[in-house]
Amino acid sequence: MPSLNDIRATFLDYYAREGHEVVDSSPLVPRNDPTLMFTNSGMVQFKNVFTGVEHRPYARAVTSQKCVRAGGKHNDLDNVGYTARHHTFFEMLGNFSFGDYFKQDAIPFAWNLITREFGLPADRLLVTVYHTDDEAAAIWKKVAGLPDERIIRIPTNDNFWMMGPTGPCGPCTEIFFDHGDHIPGGPPGSPDEDGDRFIEIWNLVFMQYEQFEDGTRKDLAAQSIDTGMGLERIGAVLQGKHDNYDTDLLRSLIEASAQATSADPDGPGRMHHRVIADHLRATSFLIADGVMPSNEGRGYVLRRIMRRAMRHAHQLGAADPLMHRLVPALVRQMGAAFPELSRAQALITETLRLEETRFRQTLERGLRQLSDELGRLPDGSPLPGEAAFKLYDTFGFPLDLTQDALREMGRSVDIKGFDAAMAAQKAQARAAWAGSGETKEAAVWFDLAEAHGPTEFLGYDLEAAEGQILALVTDGATTPTATAGAQVQVVVNQTPFYGESGGQVGDTGMMRTETGAARITDTKKAQGVFIHFAEVTEGTLTPGQPAQLSVDPDRRAAIRAHHSATHLLHEALRRHLGAHVAQRGSLNAPDRLRFDFSHGAPMTDAELREVEAEVNGFVRQNTPVDTRIMTPDAARDLGAVALFGEKYGEEVRVVSMGRAAGSGKGTGGDTYSLELCGGTHVGRTGEIGAFAIVADQASSAGVRRIEALCGQAALDWLEGQAGQLRTLMAQLKSPTYEDAAKKLTALIAENRQLHNELAQARRDLAMGGAGDGPQARDVGGVAFLAQVLEGVSGKDLPTLVDAAKGRLGSGVVLLVADTGGKAAVAAGVTDDLTDRISAVDLVRAAALALGGKGGGGRPDMAQAGGADPTRAAEAIAAVETLLGG
Repeated sequence: MPSLNDIRATFLDYYAREGHEVVDSSPLVPRNDPTLMFTNSGMVQFKNVFTGVEHRPYARAVTSQKCVRAGGKHNDLDNVGYTARHHTFFEMLGNFSFGDYFKQDAIPFAWNLITREFGLPADRLLVTVYHTDDEAAAIWKKVAGLPDERIIRIPTNDNFWMMGPTGPCGPCTEIFFDHGDHIPGGPPGSPDEDGDRFIEIWNLVFMQYEQFEDGTRKDLAAQSIDTGMGLERIGAVLQGKHDNYDTDLLRSLIEASAQATSADPDGPGRMHHRVIADHLRATSFLIADGVMPSNEGRGYVLRRIMRRAMRHAHQLGAADPLMHRLVPALVRQMGAAFPELSRAQALITETLRLEETRFRQTLERGLRQLSDELGRLPDGSPLPGEAAFKLYDTFGFPLDLTQDALREMGRSVDIKGFDAAMAAQKAQARAAWAGSGETKEAAVWFDLAEAHGPTEFLGYDLEAAEGQILALVTDGATTPTATAGAQVQVVVNQTPFYGESGGQVGDTGMMRTETGAARITDTKKAQGVFIHFAEVTEGTLTPGQPAQLSVDPDRRAAIRAHHSATHLLHEALRRHLGAHVAQRGSLNAPDRLRFDFSHGAPMTDAELREVEAEVNGFVRQNTPVDTRIMTPDAARDLGAVALFGEKYGEEVRVVSMGRAAGSGKGTGGDTYSLELCGGTHVGRTGEIGAFAIVADQASSAGVRRIEALCGQAALDWLEGQAGQLRTLMAQLKSPTYEDAAKKLTALIAENRQLHNELAQARRDLAMGGAGDGPQARDVGGVAFLAQVLEGVSGKDLPTLVDAAKGRLGSGVVLLVADTGGKAAVAAGVTDDLTDRISAVDLVRAAALALGGKGGGGRPDMAQAGGADPTRAAEAIAAVETLLGG
């Protein structure tokens, strides 16, 4: 009996011998079709080849494509475990011709494979063709010798394939296997066709037309072939089974589940084991392809699948998390064919373990509440929508899990009531939000979030991707088109553009559609919607169009470098200044970073150099920058630093970088920086390039601000500094930096000495020289010395006053200086007179006469200023009046 691995290999080898290129399965996240949540067929990766947009170096291809159908249009999730052939994850075997061979070769290829290579008996096979496709019917009769009654003509779209309302299309032929008359059901096209006797195993699509908007068709210049055969279905047939879950691969996973739970694989828990086996494949492959559990987009669907499997594990009596323990069994079965599964085994295991550990509390609480709600209802009656909404809103128990649990009891949920309760909550949230001070124009983002859900961000892994335009907004309202020259805000379903948040600036780049292009000048977020600020550069943009989105890669790389360096800087500051250091704001831009942190004193030059050197040490270490998803509490328990001003949801991204033995952070105890962060980061610390602190200053009371540069910006700044130093060396005629420093120190000392000597000479000159200056006169019985000076500054006056007081021995001194259009005045009183005369009173009277006011100091020395130095005589007279009085 061939295994599924054998069947896959036989299929690929057969078509390889027939000149087909064996092409690896594409990721489950489509890179070329924004309308698809997940890759759901083999032709998805070749879509642009079929339409002529892309060209490959081969005209024939064969694949075993991994597929997921668990969201959007193709959603089989609710049926999994209850039927024989529904899966969330499956493999699609397919062969493709891009304008090479057509029906005349495709049909013989298929017939030879299933009858000769696979050995299926011809008398148990029948086919369908589109009712007008006489050519395909004739080929079947010639190649397979099938009688007319086993070539069934179908007049419906079941046998006519279309890529969309317009574009490539054509008839198809399907091959069915007859499981025997002991199984109920009739052939396709009959009233009993929904039975399980006749099972479709292969579909061959003949792309021969192009459909236009007016409904007309014309022949394609290059006719193509696209086929799809489910590996699990053909495997069941070749292994003599009627149920896909009885095939060797899925059976091995079921038995692994049974062994881990000590529950009979074919007993009362049979259905639970089937769900676990299927969902284990879907979740593991999605995680391996970069999807992580979250509350939106693909991550939300992944979480639904995970939690559905975890509930069934709970139903089997699993006391501890189960799913992560089954990963090795899956890798043994499929790791050879899909190496990405083996590479991501550790990540898959950890993600499943953390998610199940967290969910078990929600599950147990929700099931208890559900039981209480059901206990208040008559037997068999549906669960009221309000109760289901309470489970969802208060206890975190999703609607689909409630429906799944009730289904096993033969009960249902009042969906209309649930929707009404959800709508009421949204209305309350909208009213609360509208009163929160937001601008009126911002209401459109709430409407778009409600209509389309949050934008899915792809930028952690991609800098270019395809999205679908959901809306165009100008002046706070949606608009049907935007033409060249227009300024417009664009909303798409998924984007690689980062929306400004957490201190990281928004991305810029380009957006292109079939009819136009736009330059993205900024990206922001509102209500979970990413807003692309765009200038239409050519043509027209229209909602509904696919759009190629390309982030400016150089700018993104520079932003990533500055953001990652901020994390290293934060940790270095904590280690050198103390645990009190905490972020109080940041900016991560392409040309610089700014980091505000709590610290009460300026950093010394030595501290700045030590911090800078430590950051550069971890840059040179060039270790990987790792990201994990976990709950905020789990992240903090691990030692992660929560950033100031960030709002955290049910799960957070934890970014770790650098290795420092004994740091105590992370599971290994040697992680240097561990922070909660939703921004984009470098892949390795070496990508930061270089780190240079360029400024340290006060930001506000108790908060310091460091500005720094990374990468090329840092190198350019350092080169500028070095250039200035070389200029200084040339001016000092110094051959080395060290010699220049010595000469500069000597020049500064010499300059300071000369400055002091010159200042003293000016003071002596201003005072008329020792013993030659103005003489004191008696005013009110007190010796009063007053003088108007030129060529001295206000700061020289106290020294001159003290000198004059020394010469007087007892008395009052008043000096007025012209300081370049302004007046400075100082008054001095010898110690023996301060009990009855205050220098403060004297200087204030003088300042008032000079056109100023105020003044202050001590009773023996006071200073003030004035607006008009020409009124010096009036100032002296005012002081004389005080003394005479």
